[in-house]
Amino acid sequence: MLNKFTIALVTLFLVFNQDKAYSQEYFSPPPAQLLTDFPFIQFNGGVIMVRAKLDNYPDSLNFILDTGSGGISLDSGTVVNLKLPTVATDRTIRGIAGLKKVRFAYNHKLFFPGLTVDSLNFHINDYDILTSVYGEKIDGIIGFSFFSRYIVKLDYDTLRVFVYSKGTMKYPKGGHLLKPNLTSIPIISARIKDENIANTRYFFDTGAGLSLLLTDDFVNDSSLFSKNKKIFYTQAEGLGGKTNMKLTTVKEFRFGPYKFRKVPAYIFPDEYNVTNYPFLGGLVGNDLLRRFNVILNYDRRDIYLIPNNHFRDRFDYAYTGLGFYYINGQVTVTDIMKGSPAEKAGFLEGDIIIAINNNMTRNMQAYRSMVQQEGEKLKFVVIRKSDGKLIELYMKVGSILKK
Repeated sequence: MLNKFTIALVTLFLVFNQDKAYSQEYFSPPPAQLLTDFPFIQFNGGVIMVRAKLDNYPDSLNFILDTGSGGISLDSGTVVNLKLPTVATDRTIRGIAGLKKVRFAYNHKLFFPGLTVDSLNFHINDYDILTSVYGEKIDGIIGFSFFSRYIVKLDYDTLRVFVYSKGTMKYPKGGHLLKPNLTSIPIISARIKDENIANTRYFFDTGAGLSLLLTDDFVNDSSLFSKNKKIFYTQAEGLGGKTNMKLTTVKEFRFGPYKFRKVPAYIFPDEYNVTNYPFLGGLVGNDLLRRFNVILNYDRRDIYLIPNNHFRDRFDYAYTGLGFYYINGQVTVTDIMKGSPAEKAGFLEGDIIIAINNNMTRNMQAYRSMVQQEGEKLKFVVIRKSDGKLIELYMKVGSILKK
């Protein structure tokens, strides 16, 4: 049952029954207090990373801040490096590409600037794929185990996280209050429109570096798209390996009073029932959610959204159809969409990108930003996997989803 407090003052009601008067008092909890704030790093696609220290280990670790996680977790490689003891369990986690049993590391602490969070039970997972996507070592994911203890504000204008104690909070003007269904992952209702209109529920997922992820079943059952809808085929990495995906746009997506047009959407076969269809149609990711400064108040089951300076930013489309990951210290091409600028430029799977426009940093965020500048002409220096030769490829950036 929701905790509801109508005002922040003690309210006195007098109820008259014959000659008797009864008083009833409603006490509000104390005001929320700012405990700390600290910076975050934002990756392409909107995903955010924070740094924290674990127990008595001196070096900071990198964590994705993820409302789509029902707990908190550590990378298996990090666990080995830190020699953390773990315990085998029968508990399983589900991802878009598989199911697996997980081990746990119990009763640990995280130290953020100005804040210590104790009694944390981490499940263990392999996050090499996240490291290869972002080009930064990802040591874990912070989810419900953190969000459920505090009120958390994600400010994308200042790139800072603000952490408050539980309590009453007056939300700023100019925003909108969502009341999600919440057990461990927030679920919101939204309307999607293309050839037809469909109303359903979605995970509210700050850990997803995309705008929308829809299930095949939802798309087919709702007859959302016409048969002539332009769709591209690609692959994505998830828990358990690669899975096939389709990429397109939806004409309109709306939640609360906010409406977005021509939103890129991935469609996937939910073979492991991650979304528990038909209860959910998919998830809303952080390339859409980052357009708001977000207050997460799990204790009240509140998500408060305030449009920010990025509200009208262009979406992170697949501008070139070129997929690449940071693998074994090299920026490696892993996927080329058919009919895309990347295919026309002559890229092959396994090509190693040495430089883009004389930028030889191998910085994944810089490279991804460069291939999203529509209209730009780029020169790639690559090593061809088949013969090891150094070649140059030229490509003009143009969104495959433009029309």
